[in-house]
Amino acid sequence: MKFRNRLLIASCVFACFATAVFAQSPGPLTADPVYDKNCAKCHGKTAEGRHFGGPALATTTQSEDQLKSIISNGKGRMPKYAGKLTDEQIAALASEIAAMKSAAPQK
Repeated sequence: MKFRNRLLIASCVFACFATAVFAQSPGPLTADPVYDKNCAKCHGKTAEGRHFGGPALATTTQSEDQLKSIISNGKGRMPKYAGKLTDEQIAALASEIAAMKSAAPQK
């Protein structure tokens, strides 16, 4: 009986974990081909940040205007993308990052 209860509990835990993992669809930012081509290498495929790479984008404290400036002009080890991306692409990325930030769960 104990084994059956443990198996049932383990199955429920796995089902909850699998639902949480697979139910998350990528947001507009991570589904953006511009992000995927230019940003994902450093910030991660789901914008979670990468060790020794770019920070997580959902937790940024930068405003949308600051994000546009950073994307355009670079900052620290981040290269500048003015001239590589259009103003519209930069504005869209900044807007998507800001939207991701506002949708992130608050601690």
